[in-house]
Amino acid sequence: MDDARAVERLTRSIEDFNSVFIRLPASDRLTFSALSVLHTLSRAGPCRLKDLVRTEQIKQPALTSAVAKLERDGLVERGPDPSDGRASMLSLTAEGQSIVSRRHADRAERLGGLIDRLEPADRTRLLSIADVLDQIVQLADEQGGTPDERSGK
Repeated sequence: MDDARAVERLTRSIEDFNSVFIRLPASDRLTFSALSVLHTLSRAGPCRLKDLVRTEQIKQPALTSAVAKLERDGLVERGPDPSDGRASMLSLTAEGQSIVSRRHADRAERLGGLIDRLEPADRTRLLSIADVLDQIVQLADEQGGTPDERSGK
């Protein structure tokens, strides 16, 4: 199989896996957008709304609405932006961080149960690719911007 076809197959496999993976935890009845905001704030730390617009790939009005609901629910809070007194920084509350941590633990447990059903050699191969996936994420971060921004769409 040539590289282009292998990348196409890998892309399809990742898309299919993501469809399964994002649905693993059944707890916390929040939208995917809201959960993505919580996850981003957990990983990146406090940031401005305009920074979230770039990472979340949804329009600012929809994101503003999602963040307002997360604030009302006590999962996100606004604080002053130390570099710009007119702006505010969004960050997770303890309850918001608890949801992210609980979802991660739920996913790890459920994914572990699926991985345990694999043949030992496949389990070992799968578990060994985390470093490679981390490298891809780092390369994407270094490239900067969302996929749409990078392609000019």
